[in-house]
Amino acid sequence: MPLDESRIPVVISTGQSIERASTVSALELAERAAEQCLDAVPGIRSRVQQVSVVNIMSKASDSPATFLARRLGLAPARTEVTTIGGNSPQWLISRAADAIAAGDLSAALVVGAEAQHSAKAQALQAPSPRRGADPHPTDDTVEPVEALAPDPVVGDDRIGVGAAELAVGLVTPVHVYALFESVIAARAGRTPAQQRAALGPLMSRFTEVAATHPVAWFGDRRSAAELATVTPDNRLVAEPYPKRMCAFLHVNQGAAVLVTSLAAARAAGVADGAVFCWSGADATDVWFPSARPDLGSSAGLRAAASAATAAADLGIDDIGVFDLYSCFPCAVEMAIEALGVAPDDARGLTVTGGLPYFGGPGNNYSLHAVATMVDHLRRHGGTGLVSAMGWYATKHAVGVYGTDPPSRGWRRGETGDAQRQIDASAITVATEAQGPAVVVAATVACGPDGSVSAAPVIARLPDGSQIAAAAEPAQLAALAGRDLVGHRIEVSGSPPRYRLAD
Repeated sequence: MPLDESRIPVVISTGQSIERASTVSALELAERAAEQCLDAVPGIRSRVQQVSVVNIMSKASDSPATFLARRLGLAPARTEVTTIGGNSPQWLISRAADAIAAGDLSAALVVGAEAQHSAKAQALQAPSPRRGADPHPTDDTVEPVEALAPDPVVGDDRIGVGAAELAVGLVTPVHVYALFESVIAARAGRTPAQQRAALGPLMSRFTEVAATHPVAWFGDRRSAAELATVTPDNRLVAEPYPKRMCAFLHVNQGAAVLVTSLAAARAAGVADGAVFCWSGADATDVWFPSARPDLGSSAGLRAAASAATAAADLGIDDIGVFDLYSCFPCAVEMAIEALGVAPDDARGLTVTGGLPYFGGPGNNYSLHAVATMVDHLRRHGGTGLVSAMGWYATKHAVGVYGTDPPSRGWRRGETGDAQRQIDASAITVATEAQGPAVVVAATVACGPDGSVSAAPVIARLPDGSQIAAAAEPAQLAALAGRDLVGHRIEVSGSPPRYRLAD
């Protein structure tokens, strides 16, 4: 039986924006990307029924979707904004595809942006009416953004860390992800310095891609040695990560993706450029890092990727190109393990260059990944897979795209059984203890001057529970460069602190 074109979701247009020179707002960048997206398919503008905005860190208002819709001349039946999470762009696209396949939606605009570069510049400079754009752009036909009713919020709104992490200040993403990296390094039998060197070739390939992307924040190709060698310009942030291996958030970037039914695309005369949404799947890891049984891998990403490829009737060898979420190297390594691909896979692991080099516009990076993937598939054909990640390798969304229609139409990957197994694997977390423990994950964080500023760990207690602990201040200097995974410690106090026992 032929597929019903009104229930086949496709991406028909994309837009990406960047601003290096002027001070801009996130809403302005989002508007630029959306205008580019809509101008490419003018027959669709009046058909947009939903405007979804990815959570904006450089927050301008509680009603960004409504404001953008009015600025763009759209009259959607629904506007919405997401909770925090880098998984949100792919999650929104899969959700729109679900609604199109169910016959409940014809066209949805997904858009997001960040202006952290401008926010930083504004914080460093005195306000000036001659400097750049109004952070709340408006005109006579649109109400000021502050006057609009808040957009409905969609997505999982749980915070990313629990009481155990909060008690010891384990909140900064680079510290948490560096903990994950320590587990991967320990498995490979590497010291932090050896792990840093091993990551150089992996991340160098990402810089090669970013150097060719017109909207990338950094255009420099970097050698493995340049990335892995600690220098005054590439200071150590948290073992084993120097600055050039970390997501770079101070960017001005925006992206937009237009998802419609194939019937709507055909009616507007733009079906020839459509890229098909084949499948999508979502899953989460054990929610709080301190409760995870294995901090060096991602069962949630494995579940989502497996479900998405199975729903598309594809094996991983059938995927033509990837964009793997890449806030820090361990995110890439977790994805490599979850998908079963090689670090030097000839297909490449990114189409953008990743968050440290393309840029890390908050929660919106993966919308750039999808937009770039769609553009890549239009030029080269075939299939592509995008993975997106939120919080601390916590929330995962995976999408599969192709230039040919999927034989069975859009399909949602089923992760229910896998999710129940993941949730059941959570380890009991203690918030205080007195006595011995064994470190299962650790990092040593450094300040701008190179001195050790913190050395958080997650450790296993004799009863099998886990605890997050901070180093006693007197021990910080002695921990520089140390590989603590597997070492015995003594934990005491509230909040928990530790000292080395061996």
